[in-house]
Amino acid sequence: MIDQTSETAILTREAVAAPGLAKRSWVGFARFVRTKPLGAIGGVLVLMLVFVAALAPVLAPFDPRSTPAAPWESPNSTYILGADYVGRDVLSRLIYGARISLYVGMGSVLVGITASFVIGVALTYAGGVVDMVAQRIVDALMSLPGLLIALAIMAVVTPSLNTVILAIVIGMIAPVIRTVRSQVLSMKELDYVTAARAVGAKPNRIIFRHIVPNCFATYLVLATYYLGFAIIIESSLSFLGVGTPPDEPSWGAMLVRASAAHIKSGPWLAIFPGLAIFLVVMGFNLLGDALRDVLDPRLRGR
Repeated sequence: MIDQTSETAILTREAVAAPGLAKRSWVGFARFVRTKPLGAIGGVLVLMLVFVAALAPVLAPFDPRSTPAAPWESPNSTYILGADYVGRDVLSRLIYGARISLYVGMGSVLVGITASFVIGVALTYAGGVVDMVAQRIVDALMSLPGLLIALAIMAVVTPSLNTVILAIVIGMIAPVIRTVRSQVLSMKELDYVTAARAVGAKPNRIIFRHIVPNCFATYLVLATYYLGFAIIIESSLSFLGVGTPPDEPSWGAMLVRASAAHIKSGPWLAIFPGLAIFLVVMGFNLLGDALRDVLDPRLRGR
């Protein structure tokens, strides 16, 4: 009877707290939109990308690989954004290209940023010779641009979406580790970390209980920034002919086809993919800047 009464009391408290939590969430969202309008615009652009990618089979009027139109069909009521040099609908290819951009961006961030974040925290906390050797490797990697590293990798492997993600991940490891290191160096000397070491806490507990949660804002900012960076690298690799396979409706591949087929013959082939890349990358950057201002205690007063 006591257990049943306790369970009923807990359920009652949860039911009472739920409306209050929803109200606080809505107030926080409204405050974010009011104080960070550019961040809100970026969030809308990101949500639009996710929406289009998730509903691509429903939204696309044609199969992205089919050729229902005449070559070089200009934009009209049937083919809203026109057709390419073989008669494929540009709008359908743009919609399905959103899936490729989101897959490459999310895959690169989930693998690259997460792994680099954990490695950077662990190496910096270890310090000494381990940190010194790791930073010399990071210096060597940072001497080369990420795009050049990705190009070198793609030149020796079979082009596919997964190999593109691998190339992007390797190119972003060094700058992410360097950024995380600067945060951990300041945190590892704070009083609460020193107190945890003094009472005999193990390194794993200090890292994952005290340091990582306080660096999570940095992780979110890096994730939003490198989502846009990954989309640019994927588009650049596809534009250079070493990215996604030719049959995939990648935005970068659409741009290279437009440039190879004389842009004066069909300017819409370059305008719309370029505009899509611009809007998506701008959305991620605006959202990342707003999250940095909101989550970083040093910038909340701005």
